[in-house]
Amino acid sequence: MKKAALILGSDSDLDKAQGALDVFRDYGVPAEARILSAHRTPEEAAAFASSARENGFGVILAAAGMAAHLAGALAARTTLPVIGIPMGGGAFGGLDALLSTVQMPSGIPVATVAVNGAKNAAILAVEILALSDETLSEKLVSAREETHAAVLKKDALLRERIKGENA
Repeated sequence: MKKAALILGSDSDLDKAQGALDVFRDYGVPAEARILSAHRTPEEAAAFASSARENGFGVILAAAGMAAHLAGALAARTTLPVIGIPMGGGAFGGLDALLSTVQMPSGIPVATVAVNGAKNAAILAVEILALSDETLSEKLVSAREETHAAVLKKDALLRERIKGENA
């Protein structure tokens, strides 16, 4: 199975990005996390992205806030899928990170999730890896079925409560 990478632009992003590592653990996806900055460690970030495929990675998540050029800097150095996770905070609450992550030039795509959307980024990464892994695909189907059943159960409980209050 291919590995997933979670690259953090700063250690301050770890708490908000932990959900991605949790998803990888829950699905049994081998993952590695690094702190690499597009601005403070540009050579190391470029070297990581350039060698990611040969090092067994199938997808890269990039979590960064403020200027948030990390996802684009990594995507420029690899043809692996890169998923940007704009981190909230700073003067603009994450809007600046969202815009600089999502606005990529033609030819260098970065998939982008919501601000602080690490869990969804990891689920998207699992979906990408599941294209060539039937076990992961089956786990995704099971997770969707569990979510479906849980929502219907909550709906039934709510309807019963409302019905009881209106009796």
